[in-house]
Amino acid sequence: MVMFTTQASGCNSTGDKIVSVSASEFNEEIKTDSVQLLDVRTPQEYADGHIDGALNIDVHADDFRQMAEKELSKSSTILVYCRSGRRSLDAADILTQLGYKVINLKGGIIEWKDNGLPTTTIESAR
Repeated sequence: MVMFTTQASGCNSTGDKIVSVSASEFNEEIKTDSVQLLDVRTPQEYADGHIDGALNIDVHADDFRQMAEKELSKSSTILVYCRSGRRSLDAADILTQLGYKVINLKGGIIEWKDNGLPTTTIESAR
C-alpha cells in the first residue's frame, strides 16, 4: 500500500501567506482589534448557525471577489471559516491574491462547535 502525504496547499502560490489556526486560537483572534469575521458558506448554512458577528459571502458565488472587495477592509485581518475548512482555504487563497491578510479556521465550524464554542442563528440574532 502506498500512502501520499502531500499538502494540498503546497501547489498554492499564496499558501505560505495563509495561516490556519485551531478553534481556540481563532476564538482568541476574534477578540483582537481590527479583524473582520467572514463565513464563506451558503446563505442557508449561515442561517442555520454561524459565529456571531460574521459577514456571509458565499465563496462559490459568481460575485465573491467583488463582494469581498466591497465589504472587507484591507486594513483588517480577515478571519475566514466554512463548514470543515476546505472552502475557507479556497476563499483565503482568493483573498490573499486580492491583498488581504487572512487567518483560516482549520476544521471549520465543525471544529468550532466540537470545542463547545457558541454559534448563533438568523432567528436568534433578531
